[in-house]
Parts: sequence; C-alpha cells; structure tokens
Amino acid sequence: MFPNIRTLPMYMKDLGYKTGCLGKIHVNKESNIPFDYWEIRHSNFQKKNLGLYAEKAEEFINSSDKPFFLMVSFPDSHLPLQPQVEGRPARVMQEGEIEKGLSFVGANSERIRENTVNYYNCINRLDESVGLLLEALKRTGKADNTVIIFISDHGAQFSRGKCSNYEGGLKIPFILKWPKLISKKQVKNELVSVIDLLPTFIHIAGGTVPKSLPGKNLFALWEQAKPQWREYLFAGGMGSFPQVHYPRRSVRDAQYKLILNINHAKENPHYALYLKGAGHFSTGTKEEEINASSDTIKQAYNTWRFPPEYELYDLNNDPDEWNNLAGNPEYKETLERLKNELYKWRKETKDMILDPKKLQMLNKEMESAFKNMKTRDYRKDKSFKFEYLQYLAPVE
Repeated sequence: MFPNIRTLPMYMKDLGYKTGCLGKIHVNKESNIPFDYWEIRHSNFQKKNLGLYAEKAEEFINSSDKPFFLMVSFPDSHLPLQPQVEGRPARVMQEGEIEKGLSFVGANSERIRENTVNYYNCINRLDESVGLLLEALKRTGKADNTVIIFISDHGAQFSRGKCSNYEGGLKIPFILKWPKLISKKQVKNELVSVIDLLPTFIHIAGGTVPKSLPGKNLFALWEQAKPQWREYLFAGGMGSFPQVHYPRRSVRDAQYKLILNINHAKENPHYALYLKGAGHFSTGTKEEEINASSDTIKQAYNTWRFPPEYELYDLNNDPDEWNNLAGNPEYKETLERLKNELYKWRKETKDMILDPKKLQMLNKEMESAFKNMKTRDYRKDKSFKFEYLQYLAPVE
C-alpha cells in the first residue's frame, strides 16, 4: 500500500466514531488501517468457532456510548469448501441436489457439482453466522439505529470467477438495511460499487464527503427524487501477486461490458493456476472437463487463457460472457464508445500504468520477484520492499 493514504477508520474516527474490525484485514501494512478495536486477527479459513464473531461484536458495541463502525470479515465462503464445521450449516446439501455448477463456469462434472454444493454449504454457514451477528446487535438495543451493509470482496473462487474481470469475479452481493430510511424488499438497478461505501459512511456520520473520493453516496438513491447517478462502472485489476501478474481494466454500462487485457501478448497466468488446481485454486476447471464441454464454452476458456486486447460482451443476452463481440462489425460503435470511456476514466484517475515505461518497469519487477522467490521470497522477507512504491507513487 502506498504511504500517506487516508483510510476508512481515519475518516470515521474524525467524525466521532469508535471503529472496530473482526477477522482478517489483509492489507500490507495492517497499521495503515488503524481500527480502535481488532479481534480474531486471522483468516480462520478452517471456519472454527464462528459464534465468536457475534460475541466479539456484542462486546465491542457495548463497550462505548459513542457511535460505532464495525467491519466483520467472515471466513466463509473462502476455500477450503467444508460441507460442515462444528454443526454448521445445520442442514448439509448433497451433490445430488444440483444438476450443474455455477453458470459462469460452464463445464459440468461430478467434481464440479461436488465443489459447487460445498460452496453452497459455505454460503448457508455464512447465513447462519450473519444471523448470530444480527441477534447480537438486537441484544445491544441499537439495531434500529444501525445501518447494515452486506457485501463480499469478490465473486466465487471458480474458473472465470475470482481474479478475473468477468461478471463471475466482479459482481457481488450488495444488501443494505436502514429501517429509518429504507422500506423492505426494494431492488435498485443502478450501477453501484464498493468505492461508494466510504462516501456513504461519511454522509451517514454527518461529514462532508471529500471531492477527491471517486465514489457516490448510496443514500442519494433514496433521499433524492432524481439522483444524478453513473452511466458507467469501472474496474481495475493487476493479479494480486507476482505469480499471476496480469493487469487489466474494464468498463460496463447497463448492457455491455468491455475488458482491456493490457498484457494480452502473454498467456493469462490465472488460467494455469486454476487448471492445476492447487491449494486455494482447487475448484478450477480441469482440462478434461473443458474438453467435454460445448464448443462455445471451450472457446470462452481459450479466450480466458489467451485474451485478445479487447473483449466485449452483451450482458443482457450473454450474462456469463461466452461470446466475445469485439471483432463483430455490428458492435463497432459500442466497442469504440466503451474504449473511449475506459481511456477517459484511466486518464481522470491517473492510472499509473498508462505510461508504457512504467508498465514495462512493473512487468519486469513482477517477473523478477516471481523468478527469484527461491533465493528471496518477498512473502517471508520482512526487509523486502517492492520498487513500484517509488516509480508508481501517486502524483498530486
């Protein structure tokens, strides 16, 4: 993380809030996100003692009369996908209850169905955990005056999901509850993003949202008769760690999605990682499963493996993004419009790798870090620092 970046708990503390976090923060350095209270300081991917999250939440909420902000990072549905842990979920789904896997995976096999049903078991266990949390909030007497937002950090960890800019990776649950303002069972179709969370929290807390923040106050969708909302939604992506460095950018409107694969001359390393299926990528689609699929699905996997510079999808008619329309002359106008919007966004947000020289430096550094892991593992060497912190540093 670049130094001197102002983060969420800093804003909330300035507005008089006590801040807390339960579960992993997953940021380097963790001190850059200085919560007042931080418990269960690990990922807990084994999903042990899930009732502790609700207990610690109740303890935190009752610890002060100040208004509070609490982030709870549950470990479900992260891999491994356990069917049941310590009696949760109460009812375990079985593979025979589903006919196929997640729609964006496309391929189908007994193994994929087993992984999928265990993913559903993780979701049901998460649901029970959230239930315990909401019961704890009720016991504090503060439930009616608390805004609750439920999200995930990315899509499911299956092929063409997590670590991609397909909808399977970017589209996440987004549930918002505030009895004071929002009646039940409303669905909003506006394009929203996690970048909207911080401006929303500042607004709720009575602060002035800095113009430097790119997100929007979500409550404008209820508080304003005709809110001025975004027409386009953007996403970045680098790959998360050097072994899978593969920078990409994307933009979508209400119907179409454009993906820019910046290193398109190279094979996408995420494909091989999921194909090998080791560790946290064990849910990846196997080669024999791809080969047993339809030609459309095989072609889509090949596009994911060897991406062209641009991919264009009609999300209304092809929500799982099987058919790349970028080379179809009928969609040339749409392609050029979205390319222009994406470039404009990259300029406005000072995309650090728009400069070809900086992109080349970053590619070289990531390649070097991966190759030299045996002699200097960046994950274990506490003295290791990436050089990009200097040459990609944000320019004011």
